[in-house]
Amino acid sequence: MGTGRKGGGLKAMKAKISKSINVGSWIKVTDNSGAKIAKVVNIKTYHGVKDRQPRCGVGDTVFVVVKNGSPDTVHRKFPAVIVRQKKPFRRHDGTRICFEDNACVIVKDIDKYEPQGTILRGPIPREISIRFPHITKISSKTV
Repeated sequence: MGTGRKGGGLKAMKAKISKSINVGSWIKVTDNSGAKIAKVVNIKTYHGVKDRQPRCGVGDTVFVVVKNGSPDTVHRKFPAVIVRQKKPFRRHDGTRICFEDNACVIVKDIDKYEPQGTILRGPIPREISIRFPHITKISSKTV
């Protein structure tokens, strides 16, 4: 019995992630891909209700437009993964975790989730390391 998807899909999250980042939010890009600030324009696999604002949280795949950064990345659309959020979310063991900022990592391919940069600034949660191992390889600290 398969999942019906090519590649087996993503692993399940081991936390109850509260969705706190809206479409239209400006977030920090935490890798060295050349982008500094990005705007969330779309959320992959979002199925919502009419007139409801789409939201995302840690571990969600989004599409961003770079607003501030190097000239070759500004005003271009990239896929990205949300790695930090300010709003606390609950882990499976009952603890709650939150960060100082909302941040994302720009990825090359939407299917393999390989990061475009080579260094990640700041911590990332353990939930990201389980679901996206390529992002964990370049991170400096896992919380």
